Amino acid sequence: MTKEELKQRTKNFALRAIKLVNALPNTIAGRNIGSQLFRSGTSVAANYRAACRSRSTAEFLAKLNTVIEEADESLFWIEIIKESKIIDENRLHSLLKEADEIVAIMVASRKSVQKNNQ
Repeated sequence: MTKEELKQRTKNFALRAIKLVNALPNTIAGRNIGSQLFRSGTSVAANYRAACRSRSTAEFLAKLNTVIEEADESLFWIEIIKESKIIDENRLHSLLKEADEIVAIMVASRKSVQKNNQ
């Protein structure tokens, strides 16, 4: 997968996270979980774009670590939505899978960069 394809994939993830947040109920739980997911879900794409513009390997790895943290946090909030049954599990399956895949891709990228720079 190219950087451009991954930029688009993380952007699509952010847009899907926004749609999920907008579908959450207007309750205390819905608003608070939605706020957290909105922040972390959109941060995945923003920080990956920043990583692509990094000026050094160290800067790239630092931004990539942020992407991993935010993608994993997004995965956590989607799991919370699923397990609390705020939204039907069937509507969450593909977004859960995408969050998990993004985490795995970014972790593999980090390992590859670290290995190549030893």
